[in-house]
Amino acid sequence: MAPKNTQTTPSSCQNHATARKHPPGRSGRPQRPGRPASFAAVLLAGAAAVLPLAAQAQSTPESSPSMYLQYGAAEHSADSWTVGVTVPWRNWRHALWGGQLSGYWDVWGARWSAPLEGRDRGTWVIGVNPTVRWRPSNGQSPWFAETGVGLSWALNRRYVTDEKEFPTRYNFATHIGVGYLFGSQGQHELVLRLEHHSNAGIKKPNPGENFLQLRYAHHF
Repeated sequence: MAPKNTQTTPSSCQNHATARKHPPGRSGRPQRPGRPASFAAVLLAGAAAVLPLAAQAQSTPESSPSMYLQYGAAEHSADSWTVGVTVPWRNWRHALWGGQLSGYWDVWGARWSAPLEGRDRGTWVIGVNPTVRWRPSNGQSPWFAETGVGLSWALNRRYVTDEKEFPTRYNFATHIGVGYLFGSQGQHELVLRLEHHSNAGIKKPNPGENFLQLRYAHHF
């Protein structure tokens, strides 16, 4: 009696391989990563988006982005810490009063803190401020003056202290400042600023807040 010959066809081998590659009950789709939820992660992502621009930056502060740290103080023991980035308007230059006028976008995030009922109450605020800057001596002086008007938004709650209460989470941010550039290519700067936040009377009462600020920035 001849032995029975069992043959394995190529299609059966392919079916076994497919079964091992995709076992039943499992999906081959990758898991989606979680969304960043922290305020710090948002600021880091914004900084990472600006850093590639630094590789193309030229040697003058008006044509290079910067990152900065800023402290502000207001009345009744209120204060603020701010981090931000500036992105220059690269093709916007004008002669004015013997100096040079330039501009930049200022994108920032801050923590405002103030006493409320015996404790420190923090409010997280983000904003964007288009700003114009004037440098005397045809733009060659290390001194400059600037001003800007922008928008801010309180992320977690309205700004409330023992002395005042903002009626809205959105506000306008206006500032004036004077600063000084230093370093071999003017890559460092110090700016003394006065910044006012209020809703421009859209909703009352509108007490506003004034911060006296000192900023250090580094250009790339």
